Amino acid sequence: MRHILVSSLIIASCSVHASDQKTEEKHHEDPTKVITKLGIGYSDDFTLSGSIALDGARKINGNINKDASEWRLGGSWLFEFGIINFSLGRSEYDNGGQKENFSIGTFLPLNALGIDTGKWMVFPMAGINHNRIENFVEEEPKSLYELVMYQNTNNGGYLGAMTLRPLTKYWTVMGFAGGGLGSDDYSNVWAGAGVSYKINENQSFNMFGFLADDSFGSTSKLTMNYTYEFN
Repeated sequence: MRHILVSSLIIASCSVHASDQKTEEKHHEDPTKVITKLGIGYSDDFTLSGSIALDGARKINGNINKDASEWRLGGSWLFEFGIINFSLGRSEYDNGGQKENFSIGTFLPLNALGIDTGKWMVFPMAGINHNRIENFVEEEPKSLYELVMYQNTNNGGYLGAMTLRPLTKYWTVMGFAGGGLGSDDYSNVWAGAGVSYKINENQSFNMFGFLADDSFGSTSKLTMNYTYEFN
């Protein structure tokens, strides 16, 4: 019994070490990386973001801006084929409207399917979502008192992809794009691109531009983030 217990502990220790090593080998911007981290950023307002790894496969993540007008809370579960994400959040349009969103989706690394993408890291994404939108009518109001907001609720799905291209040990370029369709003739498109710099094993910095447009409004942002990963 003692030998069996010792063997089991050795096997468990090796498994944990292999799992940790696999996580460490992932790129710091890899969307399938499960780790505890904390970040601060700026995008029209200061933001706080982070994730808590519950184990080697599951994490809770979220972000919020200074006045809590935009936020997101969700979780992820890593499988061999990819990662499943769910999230609930609120965002604002450039014209002052707002959107509440619930989504379930996945990132699927192409190399997990045995597809050689060379120096590019490609992560197709897909999912379903539910949107609740409040926005101003398009007609020009005669005064501030005549501003009228309308509401829309729709359900739909989306497709897209994220790509990473390490240039050196420290510098990486990244991009993402996609679009979706929903009920009540709802549609959206979004895209972004930027750069990431790995300061050391625990710290990184990225900057990217983001543009989204849907049936009810548009959003454009320039975002800068500093992230610290905990071992």
